[in-house]
Amino acid sequence: MRAGYRIASWAIALAVGLGGMAAASANPPERQEREALRVCADGNNLPFSNQAGEGFENRIAELMAEDLGVPLTYVWSPQVMGFVRNTLELRVCDVMIGAVAGYGFVQNTNAYYRSVYALVVPEDSELEVAGLGDPSLAGRRIGVVAETPPLVPLRRMGARVEGYPLMVDTRMRAPVRDAIEDVATGKTDGAVLWGPLAGYYASRQDPPLKVVPLVDDDTGTPLDYRITMGIRHGEVHWKDWINAFIERHQEEIDAILAEYHVPLLDRHGRLFDPQGEGGGS
Repeated sequence: MRAGYRIASWAIALAVGLGGMAAASANPPERQEREALRVCADGNNLPFSNQAGEGFENRIAELMAEDLGVPLTYVWSPQVMGFVRNTLELRVCDVMIGAVAGYGFVQNTNAYYRSVYALVVPEDSELEVAGLGDPSLAGRRIGVVAETPPLVPLRRMGARVEGYPLMVDTRMRAPVRDAIEDVATGKTDGAVLWGPLAGYYASRQDPPLKVVPLVDDDTGTPLDYRITMGIRHGEVHWKDWINAFIERHQEEIDAILAEYHVPLLDRHGRLFDPQGEGGGS
């Protein structure tokens, strides 16, 4: 990974995968007519997407296709290094439903949600922290994905870090699911994971695990990210349409995300309930 996008890649790798270099040559003219909504996606990457259509990005893609009045099709590819190069840049698909804001290998739309890393612990855990600078983390075995933002402050506080790999083929491994199961079985005391992953997998344990979004962290570590849709550079009209779609359907998008237990932040960086007042990214 290049140093210039390392911070962004931490969130992307968990939320939407890593892309390749943008094409050096000039883009051909933007397509004006769309016979289908062609989505670039990972076929085995819940809670985001899978080939059975069970992820929240699948649900949002269905909403987009309905709004466009065209069929929905997918190009499936593991979201590892080269994902953008092998999908968007080859022009075999036209949008990736999740891309962290500022990710330079795509043109970002407006954000359609904002989330934050979260601590996952058993419901009866005595470990109660508001941020990664809490001294009670010292000596605790805490799961964290390699090279993600929580790693450094956890080590600084003396936590016994249990590492899980960042770059994996999702057809073969599910390190975040492993991290959650290790909390459930008591192998670790907790795990600090990207919010959408933490909320989804914690809710599927029996009994469910407790998810503590780290909105009050004061270590200066970048833990919350705005998530956009990613398209090719230069496609101005397509970006305008997607931005208008997000604005029209923000409440429906929020409701979908809430079904998957995604911790959602408002524009001020505070947690909000889509069923309550306000909302949006």
